[in-house]
Amino acid sequence: MQALDPKSTPIGIVGLGFMGSAISAHIVAAGYDLSGFDIDRQRLEILLAKGGRAASSAREVAEQAAVVLTSLPSLAAFEDVIRGPAGILSSRREGLIVMECSTLAVEDKKRAHDDLAAAGMSMLDCPISGGIRASEKDLVLYGSGEQATYDRCLPLIESFSRANYYLGEFGNGMKMKVLANLLVAVHNVSAAEVMVLGMKAGLDAELIYQVMNNSSGRSRMLEVRGLRMVKDDYDNPTMKVKIFQKDLKIIESFAASLNCPTPLFTSTNQVYLSALAMGLGDKDTASVCAVLEQWAQLKRK
Repeated sequence: MQALDPKSTPIGIVGLGFMGSAISAHIVAAGYDLSGFDIDRQRLEILLAKGGRAASSAREVAEQAAVVLTSLPSLAAFEDVIRGPAGILSSRREGLIVMECSTLAVEDKKRAHDDLAAAGMSMLDCPISGGIRASEKDLVLYGSGEQATYDRCLPLIESFSRANYYLGEFGNGMKMKVLANLLVAVHNVSAAEVMVLGMKAGLDAELIYQVMNNSSGRSRMLEVRGLRMVKDDYDNPTMKVKIFQKDLKIIESFAASLNCPTPLFTSTNQVYLSALAMGLGDKDTASVCAVLEQWAQLKRK
């Protein structure tokens, strides 16, 4: 199967949030003809400014493209994009490839995969890790599904990611993403725990951040979210606490389905629930630091 050629392969994207918008910019920069759709008109205007084309629906994107990427915030949005009256299935576009990049339960993706296959379309399960630095192309894609289709899409995948892994049968990509998100959830809270313990001991927050990031206990979450914790600034989020709840529930359900204990994750989850209870749902997930500060009765100078 011939690989995609940027000069002759029209690409589509549905979902132009933080991740989708960054991905679309890289795809356009790689020379692909890109059309996109989002229910938010402002996001479409950003796509136009980057050199893409705006479509009026997911169906119109599918009608114009050979490959459509979907990057969606919820199961409800996914169901509408796939099965809605103006969804991808309604395009009846035989031969279309759908690269599903959202974080959703494997079984929900598999149902869509089977429905698309019955209509002569293909779906790859391609969740992405690293959204906080998507604009810098610092993304890792976990791909699964038919390998020949995946291989054909490699030039497109490489246009917006720094690394990608083919993981076998459909759904394995999402299983790997669950593992990655479990680490993200725990490491984010552990970074906050270190910051709060250090500040309560009288250490300077910025100094903690600098020293820990040059120590054996460093983590990507401390690196990328620690500065927000230092500044006590959780506005303009790259991942909102309330949006992350979807990912946390997927992890919880996945582990439960396998009867696999996750004691660290279970404890961590309570911190995110407390963030919601404190009214931090629209703040960045780094705001778990504010939760632990309250628990510790720490008042910054």
